[in-house]
Amino acid sequence: MTGRPPRRAGTGKPAAPKPRGVKPPERPAAKGTRTPLGPDARDPRKRSPRKKPAPGAARADAPLEPTVVKTPKDAREAMRLQRFLARAGVTSRRQAETLITNGQVTVNGTVATLGSSVDPLRDEVLVDGKRVKMADTVTWLVLNKPAGVVTTRTDPEGRDTVFDLVPNVAGLTYVGRLDYMTEGVLVMTSDGRAAHLLTHPSREVSRTYEAVVQGAAMEALDELQSGVELDEGLVLVDAAHVDKLGRSRWLLTLTLHEGRNREVRRLCEAVGLTVDKLTRVKFGPVGLGDLAPGKWRPLSQTELRGLAIRGGVRE
Repeated sequence: MTGRPPRRAGTGKPAAPKPRGVKPPERPAAKGTRTPLGPDARDPRKRSPRKKPAPGAARADAPLEPTVVKTPKDAREAMRLQRFLARAGVTSRRQAETLITNGQVTVNGTVATLGSSVDPLRDEVLVDGKRVKMADTVTWLVLNKPAGVVTTRTDPEGRDTVFDLVPNVAGLTYVGRLDYMTEGVLVMTSDGRAAHLLTHPSREVSRTYEAVVQGAAMEALDELQSGVELDEGLVLVDAAHVDKLGRSRWLLTLTLHEGRNREVRRLCEAVGLTVDKLTRVKFGPVGLGDLAPGKWRPLSQTELRGLAIRGGVRE
């Protein structure tokens, strides 16, 4: 080795040294070959993680439909005629009584009377000469009831009702009424027997409410946890806590296992709290989530199983 720089082939001049730290330019990729992935490029071999859908959520490109399940056998047992007509979606129970009184209903060829019972699987019921049968399936959904909407099918004052916000399903009814200014979870079904069971006090289905209140909330919390005497007797809450919202305003969260008329509002009044806003955020396993006011969604299979466990609906 003489220490001389290397010579280029075909010239008499030495080759120029390569600068350090400089990356040589990349050759363009040949047609049909893969180029290296940059730091922001997505590897086509790797799939993006899928987001888990919310309970009861439908695909973005699919029309929203209520959950439909097969009618349980015990929901088709013998019942009062007006109840049968309401469950079959003919009319409300009260209006069914009018149809029966007017002689517009026959059972097995005989004009029916008030107090008659029918077997939905065996008896032939006609209203104005048309056969009436119960559906073979049951519909379930949950509505986020807005304030200022009545929980009834028809309102004599002409106000909006919860049935204006949901699909027109024969025999659809609500599970646990919410008063005019209370909003939140309202489960609805065409299975009247299940609706009755889920709201019966013996089933102890939990209901959770959030109330924006004013007053001495900490003192009121102690009273609520000890039990409050109302007109119908002592009311014990399952759980209660408060969070500070601002000046003299609090968020009171209550969980009860019964649904007496205006119970939460009366409890708050009894302990000296003024209710600014009241929302039912959960009924049994059915939560409000991000469901917007006035919107509905189908119940998930998990929620249906939870209602069956808590409400004893299924065998």
